[in-house]
Amino acid sequence: MNILVIDAQGGGLGKQLVGAIKNSFPEQIITAVGTNTVATSAMLKAGADFAATGENAVLVNTRSADLIIGPIGIIIADSLLGEVTPAMALAVSQSQAQKILIPFNNCSSIIVGVGDLSMGKLVEQAVIEVNNIISKTK
Repeated sequence: MNILVIDAQGGGLGKQLVGAIKNSFPEQIITAVGTNTVATSAMLKAGADFAATGENAVLVNTRSADLIIGPIGIIIADSLLGEVTPAMALAVSQSQAQKILIPFNNCSSIIVGVGDLSMGKLVEQAVIEVNNIISKTK
């Protein structure tokens, strides 16, 4: 399975996601794409197999991903302090990959019905969903 983790700003969420997924599923290949070099570097240090930075990297890697994971802002144009371009949001949204979107209310949008969970709890829930998806493909 081709897992794509996308993150922005400091890459803290992406770093935790990559680390948790690699810990639970070491055989899975993870490609990390950051909207900036800081985010990319954080995910690479966490164990991503491949890494790239910027808009074109998002556009290219969403085409071949089976699973895309990141903050909900990756599908909202101009979110994450403007780091997600309209082209990036469109590429993620239109990708045929399954998506696990982490709900944060700091993407210039408020997501109602979502509890105020810590980043660690959200990462745990995301890993459970990764497991569900991987189990279905075997």
